[in-house]
Amino acid sequence: MTIFLRRYLKSYLAALGLAIVLLVVFAALLSRWLMPFDPDAQDILQRLKAPLWTGSEGMHVLGTDSLGRDIFSRILAGARVSLLIGVASVVISGSIGVTLGLVAGYDDKYAGRVIMAVTDIQLAIPFLVLALAVAAVVGPSLWNIVAILGVTNWVQYARVVRAECLVLREREFIQAAQTMGISTPMILLRHLLPNVMSSVIVISSLLVAKMILFESSLSFLGLGVPPETPTWGTMISEGRDYIGNAWWVATIPGVAIFLTVVGINLVGDRLRDLLDPRLRQVET
Repeated sequence: MTIFLRRYLKSYLAALGLAIVLLVVFAALLSRWLMPFDPDAQDILQRLKAPLWTGSEGMHVLGTDSLGRDIFSRILAGARVSLLIGVASVVISGSIGVTLGLVAGYDDKYAGRVIMAVTDIQLAIPFLVLALAVAAVVGPSLWNIVAILGVTNWVQYARVVRAECLVLREREFIQAAQTMGISTPMILLRHLLPNVMSSVIVISSLLVAKMILFESSLSFLGLGVPPETPTWGTMISEGRDYIGNAWWVATIPGVAIFLTVVGINLVGDRLRDLLDPRLRQVET
């Protein structure tokens, strides 16, 4: 683990990405104790206060929104929601996609062809259009969004895992397991799954950032989590009408999304370089 971390930190950009991700995770986990104000508390007398660094007076570090709510507190609350949605939806999509990918790669006849046909059909439908349609039907809810993002993003796992399994199933250790009479579920779990986990980890790290962006897009359009729940996408949507005279209301949550997504992508790119055998050989 120490050697892996040392190799990871050789890249300054990857180290920066890790620092950003850890900062966001730290802020999300401790948001309840870090918030200087209640994120839902309204104070009309303090509405649209500028951030302190602009010379504004008051106690609101990042200013306030149109209802006088503290933006810094809402950014912390939004980090918790964004990470929860990103991680939970990736767990759901990864579980579905990896399972179907293993089955499709090991049995490339009937089950594999059906799974890949369903995969191709879903890939033909633009994700955002599908998510918007489902969200409009089931209504805005935190766990509805998690389910929508999880169920509609499994195809990436399935295609990558299937491609690797098609190669692995011809290897000697798989043929030896078949000769010994080991059951198919045990071959999938004990022999194939560990050999595709490096690709799964890389896909998951990059997909978390994608999920956060999708959640922000749905919340911006009013089809994400309920409006009373602070999220970065909702904050941008609420601040778009004040971009001319109160730019911080929409810009600050936008910067939070940008930094978080960049940090996660930098971490994912570095993990890909370290876990992919071909890229690892080039680096060494």
